[in-house]
Amino acid sequence: MRNSFLAVALAVPLVIGGLALGVLPAEAAGHTVTIQGHKFKPAKLTVAAGDTITFINQDSAPHTATANDGAFDTGRLSTGKRATVTVSAAGAHAYICKIHPSMKGTVTVH
Repeated sequence: MRNSFLAVALAVPLVIGGLALGVLPAEAAGHTVTIQGHKFKPAKLTVAAGDTITFINQDSAPHTATANDGAFDTGRLSTGKRATVTVSAAGAHAYICKIHPSMKGTVTVH
């Protein structure tokens, strides 16, 4: 009986003065986009608000990952360099490489 009570007590959040204790916010996830062959891989990515995205340039040329709406910009990434961005605004964020505008991708935030 005592173990059953303990299991229930641990499973139910404790509320003190209207403040819920024992409920932890979800942790942000990390995602990776590789730049190779003048392409973003994957070119389409779906993430949760607050997740991070690391862009890694594995190409022989410099690149950027720059959102058309200003949601993020990695700046210029030389070969072997990386940049991590956090996108919080919900919606689809189309992005390009400013150096090679034919390179395109989309990050969708839920």
